[in-house]
Amino acid sequence: MIEQILDNLKALGFDYVGYKRTTVSRRILRRMAINKLNKLTEYADYLREHSEEAAALNEDMLIKVTSFFRDPAAFEALSQTVYPAIVEGKGEDNPLRIWVPGCATGQEVYSIALSLLEFMEAQGYSLPIQVFGTDISEPAINKARRGLFTKAEVADLSQRRLQTFFDETRDGYRVKKAVRELCIFARQDFTHDPPFSRLDLISCRN
Repeated sequence: MIEQILDNLKALGFDYVGYKRTTVSRRILRRMAINKLNKLTEYADYLREHSEEAAALNEDMLIKVTSFFRDPAAFEALSQTVYPAIVEGKGEDNPLRIWVPGCATGQEVYSIALSLLEFMEAQGYSLPIQVFGTDISEPAINKARRGLFTKAEVADLSQRRLQTFFDETRDGYRVKKAVRELCIFARQDFTHDPPFSRLDLISCRN
């Protein structure tokens, strides 16, 4: 029966056959509870009759847990070790190219862009930057492109970073346009779609 349920998602272009069964079962049970259904057969019928439910289940399958500057020690290592190595020999016609696959709603992408800008300012570099963020979830990518985050989502950022890199809005904080223009977001399933090339750094932390 689970295979029949997953077939509904495959029709949307998402294949979860390789996912852990415990994870798949938890996500399905959650949607069943939301829709007040008790049996897998009932939920399978419900999926066939309600096309929007397949999209909702698919979004539940995609775990989008992320935050700004998650694990500060990792960003310290980037600034101390990785950035000095990848800027070596770069010129204005040779941009730094960084890829964040599975970027969810973009916080990892923006965090890398901000930390790299801070590093270059401190060290006196002026180099073009391209930070690519890709994810299989279209809603997540759309949020990342907007660069608009709630006050709760930016709560761990310092006031200096908020003032330097964000504009306060009625709905929260939006990444400044100059930073958003460095970050390129696209929907991608990297189990099928080709990867980015000529990269200086890949961040797979998400």
